[in-house]
Amino acid sequence: MICRACVRARSPGLILCALAALLGACAVGPDYTRPATDVPAAFKEAPDGWKVAQPADRLDRGAWWSIYDDAQLSALEYELNQSNQTIAQFAAAYRQARALVGEARAAYFPTVGFNASESRAQSTSGPIRKSYSLSLNASWEPDFWGRVSRTIAGQQAGQQAAAADLANARLSAQATLAQTYFQLRAFDASQTLLDNTVVAFQQSLQLTQNRYAQGLVARSDVIQAQTQLQSAQAAAIDNGVARAQFEHAIAVLVGQPASIFSIPPSPLNATPPAVPAEMPSAILERRPDIASAERRAAAANEQIGVAIAAFFPTLTVSATGGFQSSLISELLRAPSRFWTLGPDLAANLFDGGLRRAQTEAARAAYDQTVATYRLTVLAAFQDVEDNLASLRLLEQETVVQQQAVESARQALAIVNNQYKAGTVGYVNVLVAQTSAFTAEQRLSAIAGQRMVSSVGLVKALGGGWNAMQMNRESNATATPYVTDR
Repeated sequence: MICRACVRARSPGLILCALAALLGACAVGPDYTRPATDVPAAFKEAPDGWKVAQPADRLDRGAWWSIYDDAQLSALEYELNQSNQTIAQFAAAYRQARALVGEARAAYFPTVGFNASESRAQSTSGPIRKSYSLSLNASWEPDFWGRVSRTIAGQQAGQQAAAADLANARLSAQATLAQTYFQLRAFDASQTLLDNTVVAFQQSLQLTQNRYAQGLVARSDVIQAQTQLQSAQAAAIDNGVARAQFEHAIAVLVGQPASIFSIPPSPLNATPPAVPAEMPSAILERRPDIASAERRAAAANEQIGVAIAAFFPTLTVSATGGFQSSLISELLRAPSRFWTLGPDLAANLFDGGLRRAQTEAARAAYDQTVATYRLTVLAAFQDVEDNLASLRLLEQETVVQQQAVESARQALAIVNNQYKAGTVGYVNVLVAQTSAFTAEQRLSAIAGQRMVSSVGLVKALGGGWNAMQMNRESNATATPYVTDR
């Protein structure tokens, strides 16, 4: 826009103002393109029979944990979303990033100031001279080489990265809560198993004592039975310690003091629900950590343009107008008016290589963010493959372990009957009981591991987040991640 004062005053600055307006859209520096990454055609560890998810059978984009159909977990996730302090930290960082965009955008506009002053001066032999002044001043630096637009674009990318960081922190906290919750339930299942084992060992001890009283077995059998019972009782206590620690961890996640927080025991009886597979390329759209890394690369690219813009001259248009008089009674009269208007063109002719070094530093910083982005993508695919493999193999192990449990139970029943008949010693009973307990304990542990891996897969696939949320939260235009899904 050409200032009217320049036109009225026929100032030589008119030409510079017009030139600045024409070149305001120019921006030096490289235009950003998303760094290329190698995306596999399919997941290697995906089980047979999996199909690519259709829009109708995708996970819930918000409350993804609802697929586990656990009311207690859903209530805890709601508390976490309201009170988790890690999420609160990233939410504050996002608000800060949003404010920085407004700070950068302010450079598009002129700055206007007001000044009122009174001054007194006196020479050695002269009278005191007073001077009064009221003035408005304005200055404006046109975005000659795109420095401001590059800065704004960089801050907008930073805001989007902060929005993705917030989503990633929320998803990570939600997944950690779900995994901790299922581990706690696995310990509840172990506690039930241990309590039943203690009862069984008490019965075995009673049987051995009765047989000892009848002179059918040696005192050593009673001692062995007591030792086995006491070991099971100690294991039950130890299980309670671990369970309490998981409960305290959940308290921290939901923002409550561990001293007043508790979860009633309930054995784990859930199995991992079917999680529809995604095309591998969808990971780039669904994972907030990838989106954050990509947006930081975009922000670093804009800083290259800012550094290059420093090589070119800057134009500042300044204007001042007001009243100035030696008499306060004459201050606001027409003869006391004054104004100034003029452009200021400035350029650095020599800086000892400073700007060149700053440009090289900006390019190196961009290369660093590109490497971080590509590493994040690789880590994401590793995360998915790890959890796919874990779910597939643990499912196979569950089948085998269930067979082992059945075999151990049958063996224990046979040995108990043989012991009652007096055909085998108590050592055989101890071995059979230990084998049965170990097999059942391992089956319970596998069940917990499967649920933890299930949550890990949901998180690895992006959980309840997509890139459109990043743009909605930051009020930004579409990014390369936005799709029509």
